[in-house]
Amino acid sequence: MNEEHANKENQEENNPSAAVSENTVTDPIDVLQRELNEIRDQHVRLYAEFENYKRRTRNERADLIKTASSDLMTALLPILDDFDRALKAMAANEGRGVSEGILLIQQKMKITLEQRGLKPMDASGSVFDADLHEAITNIPVEDAALKGKIIEEVEKGYWLHDKVLRYAKVVVGQ
Repeated sequence: MNEEHANKENQEENNPSAAVSENTVTDPIDVLQRELNEIRDQHVRLYAEFENYKRRTRNERADLIKTASSDLMTALLPILDDFDRALKAMAANEGRGVSEGILLIQQKMKITLEQRGLKPMDASGSVFDADLHEAITNIPVEDAALKGKIIEEVEKGYWLHDKVLRYAKVVVGQ
């Protein structure tokens, strides 16, 4: 054994690279530590990317909410201009022909809103439905067929596409 050990030392003295290769044998703990450090680094980077993604989507959502109704507002501006012209015409003509002008503006506004998905509810004479109507009051009726039905529509309800935008305010027969 001593001879083998002496031969090894002799080889190391004659060949310094052999000594380095034996010392470079990696310790399993060092390998695992390096892998752990790499995994931690990946984890930190992924976490940072995810936080940036969350921040970016939150900002995009806020911007979208701010500008969501801009197309509707743009479509309503000509109608607002028509109201201004109608008021000027009323002042100049002392109110003559006002009803015709206001009727035209109302029709233009209805068409603009319908193009954007707004539909009026037809509540008069139908059965009261709490999912669609808001009962302002109940009035007694003599006809049994009118009990639980809508007698009068005080304020029109509207749909926006397939969702109730505003509930119809109604008077219900009792």
